[in-house]
Amino acid sequence: MPKTKRVIIVGAGFAGLRLAQDLINNPYYDVYLFDKQNYHQFQPLMYQVATARLEPASISFPLRKVFQKAKNVKIRITEVTHIDFDNQELSTNIGDFNYDHLVICIGSTTNYFGNKNLKDYAYPMKTIPEAIQLRNRILQTFENALNITNPESLQTLLNFVVVGGGPTGVELAGALAEMKRHVLPKDYPDKDFSKLTIYLLEGTASTLSPMSKGSQNMSQKYLEELGVVVKTNTMVSDYDGIVVTLNNSEKITSKNVIWAAGVTGNVIKGFPEACITRGNRLIVNRQNKVESLKNVYALGDIAYMHTPNYPNAHPQIASVALQQASLLSKNLIKEHLNKPLKDFEYKDKGSMATIGKRKAVVDLPKFSFQGRLAWFTWMFIHLMLILSIKNKLLIFMNWMISYFNNDSTLRIIMKPVILKVKNKKH
Repeated sequence: MPKTKRVIIVGAGFAGLRLAQDLINNPYYDVYLFDKQNYHQFQPLMYQVATARLEPASISFPLRKVFQKAKNVKIRITEVTHIDFDNQELSTNIGDFNYDHLVICIGSTTNYFGNKNLKDYAYPMKTIPEAIQLRNRILQTFENALNITNPESLQTLLNFVVVGGGPTGVELAGALAEMKRHVLPKDYPDKDFSKLTIYLLEGTASTLSPMSKGSQNMSQKYLEELGVVVKTNTMVSDYDGIVVTLNNSEKITSKNVIWAAGVTGNVIKGFPEACITRGNRLIVNRQNKVESLKNVYALGDIAYMHTPNYPNAHPQIASVALQQASLLSKNLIKEHLNKPLKDFEYKDKGSMATIGKRKAVVDLPKFSFQGRLAWFTWMFIHLMLILSIKNKLLIFMNWMISYFNNDSTLRIIMKPVILKVKNKKH
């Protein structure tokens, strides 16, 4: 029998997790799954954590729980600091590891397009800690508003600016608008929050620009019905923590700017410049193998693949990552058995976004629809994608409670506490 080979997967996002799952108890490969966190996070519902609709644990899954019955999968919580491709070796915070096959699934991070002020003052929402930080900020804003009487200072505090009209920005703006309409009057009967204004800024001509024209129009209509001020063909040129300066010289005063306007690939030291293209993505062939590197693959957001149907690479979404991981697991087995490999071809199963209660848009390959049916479809699909039955039930119960009473019980401000612990003498 051929010797068992070691596959190291860096990143436990959608692609990394699926690949490791597909290789569970495979006789040909020992799998090491590296990640900085000990959990997988379900990013499509991150905005619901930020707006206190779901608890972080509802959309997080401990990696060791997922692989309890896997004899060949080992979890290591660490960060990869450097890769030596000549010797096929990774350097990490906990030591060095050799590999036979290396799979990079490190995803993307918030892209501020080189604007340091935006990076310093705007709130991102790519990770669970960032979503919790944003939730704390949103809830603290409402508390602070009770103690401000100056009209200008109050308006600056109550202006929420969401930058980016993709699914994340649209869903977040809609959730904030529903909080204003249904939650704040009950939580703060002694305060008038009618001045709270939610802006959604989008650089292109419409919200949800990759989707169909019908979905674009309806998403903007739904947002405006909820009271969101939608500004298209509008970009942020600067933000100093108080004043948002737009590309048309218009200014909006706000202490709450949420950045959902773009992503860029995460970076690990060691990759040759020839492998990297725009957006810090790694150039891969049709089998997801990184250009000019031996036994190195990239999946998901970090992978940049040209195909006839996608000459400018695939969209950075979960379905692409999942399909690439499924194909790579099959190709690794084929390679081990000296069988011909299969090229990747993305099967677009559609896209969707929710704007509020009974308001959503769904694009399928041959048709699109909006409204109540789209909203139920969105809920069903997202529930099916959640890993554990327990989490499915938790999310479903929270959604049902919110549906019938337009409320949630999760509005808790969790402030970090720095504890001083003395070192014990042994």
